[in-house]
Amino acid sequence: MTASRSDSYYIATAIGQRARAQLNGARETDVCVIGAGYTGLSCALHLAKAGMKVVVLEAETAGFGASGRNGGQVITGQRVDQDELERRYGEAHARSLWNLALDARSLVRALIASNAIECDESPGHFTAAVRESHARDLESYVEFLQARYNYSTARYVPGAQVPEIVACHNYKGGMLDSASFHLHALNYALGLARASDEAGVEIFEHVPARRVDHGNNVRIETANGSVSAKFVVYACNAYLGDLNRTLARTIMPISNYIATTEPLGDSRAKALIPSGAAVADTKFVLDYYRLTADGRLLFGGGESYGGRDLAKVAEIVRPHIERVFPQLKGVKIDHAWGGRLAITMPRLPHLGRLTPNAYFAQGYSGQGVAIATLAGKLIAEAIQGQAARFDVYASLKIPELPGGTLFRKPLLALALTWYALRDRLG
Repeated sequence: MTASRSDSYYIATAIGQRARAQLNGARETDVCVIGAGYTGLSCALHLAKAGMKVVVLEAETAGFGASGRNGGQVITGQRVDQDELERRYGEAHARSLWNLALDARSLVRALIASNAIECDESPGHFTAAVRESHARDLESYVEFLQARYNYSTARYVPGAQVPEIVACHNYKGGMLDSASFHLHALNYALGLARASDEAGVEIFEHVPARRVDHGNNVRIETANGSVSAKFVVYACNAYLGDLNRTLARTIMPISNYIATTEPLGDSRAKALIPSGAAVADTKFVLDYYRLTADGRLLFGGGESYGGRDLAKVAEIVRPHIERVFPQLKGVKIDHAWGGRLAITMPRLPHLGRLTPNAYFAQGYSGQGVAIATLAGKLIAEAIQGQAARFDVYASLKIPELPGGTLFRKPLLALALTWYALRDRLG
């Protein structure tokens, strides 16, 4: 038995879920997108608005994967900090990646506003330092962003002031970014799906792609039909499976777990997070959490590696909740669920072309809400012949994971388990 998506708070509070048709017979289209998460839906929506005919094939339902299960945190920047990006790739490339990250954040806000998506958008994000050294690093990083990137919405919060942000005594300081925000992850995805429907995109659900034959025209085979397209877009991420083994070699699926408490009441909820910001700590296997619109604590904690989901999610997440908030010991957990995300070795997204008419984006490494949305738009731009922004990501060298087909998962699981152990040992 494994973690069930149906136990999700997001499913229980979803807006605009509806059944869509399955594909029967043959279709011809300009672009076939495989996957109806943030990447695929954003790509389809932008292509349709540009006048192209688009078919989306989704193995389950729109927002089924990480797009409908994640913590809902829209964090400014890439998964890797800017000073590290400058060391790896040089200032010019790092600055381009920073500008794309700002564009990603703005794009999410613009799509919410222009499509009237009801997804409980709320401001603020706090990066909480679990060690004194982490606090010093964050203080330096705030100064770096201000001096180097003229970024003024992030400020350092010393340890004595942390209770004004979040009522946890474990943190030594942190970075508060007022321009980042959080949202209802699934309702955002469903809003993109509705906007895509209205733009003329054909979204087929419960239609897994079984085979893709590349050529001047791409043929995508399903159980009961096929799609012939000028372009194909792989937007599957951690749910790629065996559809394309070349892409599978660069990503590692990780199962992550989230729970929501019972409604806490307005005063109790605000006492936990007075700032209302979303929070993520600085551990390698981090805790991340926020308040929901109806006054629950939504808390992510715990991982398993190799693409295998675990059962009894509430029992996995509860110790994390009670360690951060001892005042919630014994609190009732109403919803608990799991799901998969995909990471890459450098913790940066993997975008590229398999052939001149086959595009992909994957491996968002926990920073997917904004970056995946942007990735879909960048692929749409590239298909239309405007590839400059797409190539900022595509030029990153994302290596294959070590160990080959047989040993990749156990080797990476061993490495990630070591980092998790290091978190616990301090």
